[in-house]
Amino acid sequence: MEEEEVETLVAETRKRQELQRRGSGLAVPNPLKLFGRGADGQRPGSSNGSSEDLVNEKDKRQQRRTRRKQRKERLLEKATHGEDGELMYEMEEGGMKEGSSTGESSERDDSDEIDRQRLKMVTNAKTDKRRTWRRWLFIHSLIAIGFAILVLVAWKLSLGRKSAHKVELVSNGTALFAPTTIIISLDGFRADFLQRGITPRLNTFVKEGVSPKYMLPAFPSVTFPNHYTLATGLHPESHGIVGNTFWDPDMQAEFYYTDPGRSLDPKWWKGEPFWVTAERQGIRSAIHMWPGSEAHILDVEPTFLDRFNGKEALDNKVSRMLEFLDKPGMEDKTAKVEDMRPQLIAAYVPNVDADGHRYGPNSTEIRVTIETTDAMMDKLFLGLEQRNLTGIVNVIVVSDHGMATTDTTRLLQLEDLVDTSKIEHTDGWPLYGLRPKNPDDLQGLYDGLAEKAKTNPNFDVYLRDVNMPERYHFSNNKRIAPLWIVPKAGWAIVTKDEMDVAKAVKDGSVYHPRGLHGYDHEHPLMRAIFIARGPAFPHPPNSQIDVFQNINVYNILCDSVGLIPEPNNGTLRLPLSPVGTHNSEDTPAEPEDPVPPYTTTAAEIVASTTSPATQSVTPEKSIQVDPVPQPASTEAATDGNQNEDDHGSQDADEDAVQKGKEAMKGFWDWLTDKFGKVWDKISGSKADKESGAKEGSE
Repeated sequence: MEEEEVETLVAETRKRQELQRRGSGLAVPNPLKLFGRGADGQRPGSSNGSSEDLVNEKDKRQQRRTRRKQRKERLLEKATHGEDGELMYEMEEGGMKEGSSTGESSERDDSDEIDRQRLKMVTNAKTDKRRTWRRWLFIHSLIAIGFAILVLVAWKLSLGRKSAHKVELVSNGTALFAPTTIIISLDGFRADFLQRGITPRLNTFVKEGVSPKYMLPAFPSVTFPNHYTLATGLHPESHGIVGNTFWDPDMQAEFYYTDPGRSLDPKWWKGEPFWVTAERQGIRSAIHMWPGSEAHILDVEPTFLDRFNGKEALDNKVSRMLEFLDKPGMEDKTAKVEDMRPQLIAAYVPNVDADGHRYGPNSTEIRVTIETTDAMMDKLFLGLEQRNLTGIVNVIVVSDHGMATTDTTRLLQLEDLVDTSKIEHTDGWPLYGLRPKNPDDLQGLYDGLAEKAKTNPNFDVYLRDVNMPERYHFSNNKRIAPLWIVPKAGWAIVTKDEMDVAKAVKDGSVYHPRGLHGYDHEHPLMRAIFIARGPAFPHPPNSQIDVFQNINVYNILCDSVGLIPEPNNGTLRLPLSPVGTHNSEDTPAEPEDPVPPYTTTAAEIVASTTSPATQSVTPEKSIQVDPVPQPASTEAATDGNQNEDDHGSQDADEDAVQKGKEAMKGFWDWLTDKFGKVWDKISGSKADKESGAKEGSE
């Protein structure tokens, strides 16, 4: 009757479980049953059970134990492959199922439910454990990443302050000076101006310091691109100031250097100039009228900023630079931070450039301007000497480009070269960048210009993306026009609105400005200067270094005061490497400017203008050959069968002619200078208007 007893017991057990659920409201009959097989459905101390039930339950448990033991022994004896694994599973789970191959099932019908609950609890526990592990991994990863970011930020900030920890203060007897550098830009100061015998102080400066024979400007050799190249170490195509005037197709706006409303907008200026580098690294800067310094670049302002004033006297510039040096330094504990001395001082001097445009680089007036500029430098050096700062403060003198003489007979009429009705924008000057209204016209415009250039060697034509010379570094920027006309040095391109070339030549009009730049940056007439002296340049006096381009000035300037330069196109770093000392025998010959042919007749001028190819067959001759007829050279070319005596007499004749030419050249230079002065006085405002449109700080 064992089966009947089991059924009765099961029915009673279910009734008790139902009563427990109703009384307690718990979903599980007895939570304690989850933690052991010994719990029955009846809680300790329950009054619902009877002694008979307890006895029967005890007997049944004993019987079950006996049966399990017997089944286990039987199965172990008869186990085949796989059965022992199933047995182990059922034993681990706390019971053996009815109908199982491992033996008869347990008498408890609710064992499946309990087993499922146990499995669920185990699964939940494992899931919670995995979630906890993932959560802790995520938290620790965030902490590690945050810590790494903090370390990187601290390291980056420490780079900017690295120099501050190594500053060595030097006393001049009254104050302590950190590394200090003055850089002065003499706009338009051509390298060979130092050879004219009118710059005694600058020539002495060369003998005291280190310098190349000359420094190459950037292309195009105009003021704003080159001053920003000096300030950033970047080519114009990289810093974005690709000319004094240019069109930006993305912004649909034009940059014009003399319009503060446009030129002082920071959106135009890319890269990081030296005053921003200094301020970001804790070094105070004082900027006196440097082009671009008022443009709020990168939202960083110099500590001291002087706005541009083209009429400021040179003596005032000297006083201002010395005033910066006289400010209190670190030794003065009572000084306000905003009043403390700057370590980096930059000054811009436009006088030589302005008079070079107005009168020409060979005029008497420009000689006077060069002399007064040299006197300004003498006063500055005297001020340093009086303050005992000669060996403490670094001084760097640079220029941005040279200057070439212009003439009415060296003008190209733009309308004669290209169909201007197809042009939407023109950029630059004296070279011309052309943007066609229809991009499909670009190749046709280029082909037409290239064909004209075959018979006129006085200009070159380039497509930005095709044949622009690589050495110009003038192609990788949308602000650079797709088509360029680049005149030879001394030549200029004008529109008829500016000057009707044929009429001007016929009337004998004088073209203004009398001096121009912006040509091939490697042409001798475009060469600039670099001279340096001070503790950052511990070289023997009169040291000579190799010629370099002005993209290297930014690195040199930063190194001189302990700044870490931003990435740039320059390669030179301090200390410089001298290749010897300067001597007069190695000094480059003074380049010849084109001689104004004012002495020729109107007919000759018109002929030379309408047939420019007859003037020369090489670009150099088109700039430098005197247009006065040379019968001696012609005779030498046509009489190649003469004997040596004939050649000797011919050489003597050529020497005599050459001397006569030089004498005439000097006389006519003097005469044309005087004529120019008289013309300026007569034409007055007209001349000023014409020159003012193209000069200024160009």
